[in-house]
Amino acid sequence: MRQHHLTINRNVRYATLGEVSDRLRQVWFVCHGYGDLAHRFLGPFSALDDGTRLLVAPEGLSRYYVDHDARRVGASWMTAEDRLTDIADYVAYLDRLYDVILGNVDRASVQLCVLGFSQGAATVSRWTALGKADPDRLILWGGLVPPDLDLEAHAGRLRGARLTLVAGEKDKAVQAPVIKKTGARLREAEIPYEVVRFPGGHELDRDVLERLAADRLGDDAGL
Repeated sequence: MRQHHLTINRNVRYATLGEVSDRLRQVWFVCHGYGDLAHRFLGPFSALDDGTRLLVAPEGLSRYYVDHDARRVGASWMTAEDRLTDIADYVAYLDRLYDVILGNVDRASVQLCVLGFSQGAATVSRWTALGKADPDRLILWGGLVPPDLDLEAHAGRLRGARLTLVAGEKDKAVQAPVIKKTGARLREAEIPYEVVRFPGGHELDRDVLERLAADRLGDDAGL
């Protein structure tokens, strides 16, 4: 038996908040976590929709039933099965979406912010390292740089973005020892970063989102 790959055209889905206008100052690409959908994930970001931001939420390429009885659907960016192909596919997808969105925007006039939540944190880490995006801000929320990403090889691209790690103090998925381990990898590769903690769990926090958007991070120090 031999396995093969076939390249096809397919439709993908994404959601947006905001419009392109003379007031536009920030473009955000925000990638959801495992089992979520783009339009659901974009809900909390409505707090940032003030006419100066365009928020773009791509949706993972693989949808499935999170709850069969309720017919609740979610999406995933990848699994362990054929993972390198999935990574290449979503990097190409995000690059294409980047071209579509930035094709209508003067890149020099806006700040590009890329945020990934949970599984989406690994997704945007790889996209920043392997794709064409050149974010000014890279925010990994409730997730971290994937352990298989060669930071030394991609340090130049990752240093180009202000990197922020965000985690709730009650987030069991991203606890202090894990953040410290990631911090050690980042320091070894000489990639600057900062840490923001908040009194919550594995979730987005609107107050923290607003602080990040306004670039008011407080005095949180890297671990």
